[in-house]
Formats: sequence, C-alpha cells, structure tokens
Amino acid sequence: MFATHRTLTTAAIGAAALGAAAFAPLAGAEMKHEGVTVNILTRPGPVIAGRLEERGEEFKAMTGATINVSSVPFADLFQKLLTDWSTGTNSIDVGVFASGWAVELADSGLLADLSDFVANDPDIQFDDIAPYFREFNQKIDGKTYLITVDGDFHMLYYRTDVLEKNGLEPPDTWDEYLEVAAAVHGQDMNGDGEGDYGSCLFKKRNAQSFWLILSFAGAFLQSQGTGQGIFFDTETMEPLVRNEGFAEALRLLKATGQYGPPDELNLDVTDTRPIVLSGRCALLLEWGDIGPLSIDLEQSKIKGLVASKILPGSTRVVDRATGKLVDCTPELCPHAIDGVNHTPFAAFGGWSGAVNAKADPKVIAAAYDFLSYMNAPAQSNYDVTLGWTGYDPYRISQFENVQLWVDQGFSKEGAENYLGAIAQSLNSPNMASDLRIPGTQQYEGICLDREIARFLADEITAEETMDNIYECWEEVTEDFGRERQAELYRASLGITN
Repeated sequence: MFATHRTLTTAAIGAAALGAAAFAPLAGAEMKHEGVTVNILTRPGPVIAGRLEERGEEFKAMTGATINVSSVPFADLFQKLLTDWSTGTNSIDVGVFASGWAVELADSGLLADLSDFVANDPDIQFDDIAPYFREFNQKIDGKTYLITVDGDFHMLYYRTDVLEKNGLEPPDTWDEYLEVAAAVHGQDMNGDGEGDYGSCLFKKRNAQSFWLILSFAGAFLQSQGTGQGIFFDTETMEPLVRNEGFAEALRLLKATGQYGPPDELNLDVTDTRPIVLSGRCALLLEWGDIGPLSIDLEQSKIKGLVASKILPGSTRVVDRATGKLVDCTPELCPHAIDGVNHTPFAAFGGWSGAVNAKADPKVIAAAYDFLSYMNAPAQSNYDVTLGWTGYDPYRISQFENVQLWVDQGFSKEGAENYLGAIAQSLNSPNMASDLRIPGTQQYEGICLDREIARFLADEITAEETMDNIYECWEEVTEDFGRERQAELYRASLGITN
C-alpha cells in the first residue's frame, strides 16, 4: 500500500530497467485517443502516483492520450473527489483511491459503469484477478465501477533469525503475538549495540492506524465467512463494537505498545517502515509492500531475514446473541485451522481507479483503456514486484509465478513464503472485507480513528471507547438512512436480499 518515499530519479531508474517490455501495446491501440486528455487525482508520489505518471507516458506514446496525474494528501483525497464531482466542477476525470469509498460515490451516480468496457477487453484478463478483488473490490451491485491497481490486506511479518535464536515459533494467535514480542523485546536485532523492539505498529492519528484495530478484532468478530462481516449486524446495522471481542482487541492493541518504539503513537506507515527495514523489529502487521521492500538493498538490512503468514487468530469468538466470548467449535468456527479462527482483513482494500460519470465519452473511453493498461498482467505483474511503487499483488498469476519475484531478488524460498501467505489470506473463506458503504470515510476515518487514538493515549477507557464508536457510527447510519445502509452493507458482503 504505502511505501517509503524515494526520489523520482530512483523510480525512473526502475522504469528504465523494464526496457522494451514496459511498452506492451494495447490491442488495436494505434493512437486511438490522440488529442484526449485524462486528468487523474490520487495521493502524492512516487508511491501510487509515480507509477501512474510513468505508465502514462508509455500510454501516450501508444495511444496519443495525455495522462495528467495530480495529487493531494491522503486525508483530503476523498473530499476533493466528492466535491469536484458532486458540485459539477468535473475538473477530475479519474480518481485512484481506496476502493471502499466507491460505494458512496456510485450510490450518488458519480461513477461511470465500466462493465461493458471490461466485457469487451481481452487484455485485462479479468478471470486472472483474484476472486476477492474481482468480485468484492471492483464491483458494486454486480457492476464493475473500479479497476484495481493494488491489492491491500494485512499480514503478519516476523524476523526468522530473531525467532530462531530464541527458540520461538511465529505466533498463531494474538496472545502468542504478545508472548513473542515480550520474549524478544530489548534484544539487539541488527548488531548496532542498541536494544530493539518486539513489535512495531503504526499508531498515528489522522493517518492509517485505525485499520489495525480491525485486524485485531476480526478474529473475534467473524468466524462464519466473509458474508458475516465485522462491522455491523447485517439486518439492523447495529455496530459490532460493544462486546467482549472488541474489548479484547482493544486490550491487545494497547498491550503491543509495551514492546514498541517509545514514540509509536506518533508513527505512520512511512515512519515505521524505515525502522523495520533497518532491522529493529521482530513482529509487525503490514500490507504486502514489506516483502519487496525487504529485498531492496538500498534501504533494507533484513533481506532474507523476514517471513510472513496469515494474521494471528483466536480460539474464542463472539456469540453475537450475548456479546460474550465463547470457545470455538466446529459449528462456530468452521474455517478454523488447528482450532484457531483466522480472519485475514482486507484493510483499505487496495488502490483502485474509478471514472467520473460526467466526463466526455471520449475521455471515459481513454480513461478506461489507461486503467486497463495499468491492471493488465503485462504491466502489473512487474509493477507489484517493486516495493517503491506501493502496488501489491492482486492477480492469480502474480501468486503462482514465483520466477517474477526471484527475478527481482527474492530467494525461491522467500518468494514462496511471501506468496504463500498472500494466497492463504486471499483464498480464505473467512476473509474480512473492509467497509464499503456510503459514509465509510466517516465511520472509519473520523469516528473509529478518533476514538482509538484517544484510547491509546489513555484519554478514555475501553468501555468509553466502545460506547463512543457505537454512538458515532449510529449517527452516521441515521444520516445516510438505516434501511438503505443495511441494504448496501449486505450487498457489499455478497448477501442477496
């Protein structure tokens, strides 16, 4: 997802290394969009934006279309798109943003339906896109409104050398995560003579930290498969935050702070990654970027020393009728592995492109073709192997072709571990979907983010935290309309009414 910042010069060198392979032409693309300009808005580069700019130059050489990429800070991106499109300003043709935001935009009639384009596009190889991203991430009510350029979900990463030295196994449960972190915290993990950290998590407010609590809570809240959901009761839209499972997730998340950097509450992803890559962390939760970044010798001291696996889970889950934690049984946890309920979480969901419904038809056509070019295997199967791009795997071929990753510097064993953890997460029938309904940015980016930050800063208790999130989510639901929100929430989970 969000990779550490590197210069555009470095990014350009990466693009140059592609050689002729970078210019995989679209079928029948002969300058078909000459004279058309497509204006794209996303987050600042080189992460995400940088690769759009480079591929945009290739696309212009093939089709004649001019691709302009602009950016705003992540915290401002949704509101900028919403305002531009809802007020009729329409200065933006394409937004590349968190896929979960798209439901609100599509529900307001602001996004172009791309289904017909996809149906007539052999280059995109739609069936090669992993089922979660193809069916949940890109579609709304069965129609394709988004084109994925990045696949995002959280995984566990661990230092193989540190755990081996201490005779420890990588954790399977969240309690084991704390046990391992406690056992190794303070040890020198990179040979610089200073004590290092058992756990490194990004906990900065007004950033991306709120997704962490959902990764912790998922294992307690969802055990029956993706359709059960982790946010609301699918019938009533009652928030699933006043229960023993969510309370346990709060306890665990706060406890990790005992084994993290002293300023962890002020660290964003771009702050924790240099710490991780310098060899100072034994355990962490992160998006898929850590794998490619770990083998980049320009910034990594942990090449060959980090492995990944599915998120830790729990042997207890919430009984939704009582809100109490109860032991897993085959009926309660049908997808458990050795008695542990794992709930991999599609945090953020992935950067995806959507097209302004009010754009000129010629612009919509050119915009789709560019997004298809970004998504197609000929381009994306290379881009996801580069840590600086911020793009993580989302195609089946990207998981199955180990050689793609070996060619970039992974060992065969390292590539198989990394891709295996991704495949196990994406193939899990208990994968938890991130929120994808109107108000997502308010539910998560405002209500959840604010109260979790206050809890971690010891401003409020766990009970107050749960109550505040509950009440704030209820207000957002009422503002958008409870029945409509419930309908859209069920649809986002694949539940047909």
